[in-house]
Amino acid sequence: MRRGALRLAWIAAWITVSGAPPATAAERTPAPANAVEYIIWPPNGAVIDGGRFWLRMGLRNMGVAPKGVKQPNVGHHHVLIDTELPAMDQPIPSDRNHLHFGAGETEARIELPPGRHTLQLLLGDADHVPFDPPVHSERITITVK
Repeated sequence: MRRGALRLAWIAAWITVSGAPPATAAERTPAPANAVEYIIWPPNGAVIDGGRFWLRMGLRNMGVAPKGVKQPNVGHHHVLIDTELPAMDQPIPSDRNHLHFGAGETEARIELPPGRHTLQLLLGDADHVPFDPPVHSERITITVK
């Protein structure tokens, strides 16, 4: 069998065993329609001296658990800093604008440079993928002095 034919045979066998080629979009975990994620502190419009503050995160009608915990209606917080909501069918990025709280934290010490900043929470499932429907807070604006 020629190399190209062998490769096609392997792909056909893999599809037969797995059922389909790998999907580009992540499978999303269902969330209850009444789930609400919110920022407890700081409030919208807060002025923060020094740049360091405690971000307090809230969640209603769902539970918080560390990453990797696959239970219905359970996820973990991610804070989006100075950015828009990411693609809902992909894992939430992990960078300076997308902070992961994969240990199940509900509060965290944040430090930001002086200036205006936006904060928004987005709940991720065990694999950091947003729920369906997405569970996220309102975007707030704070000013760091």
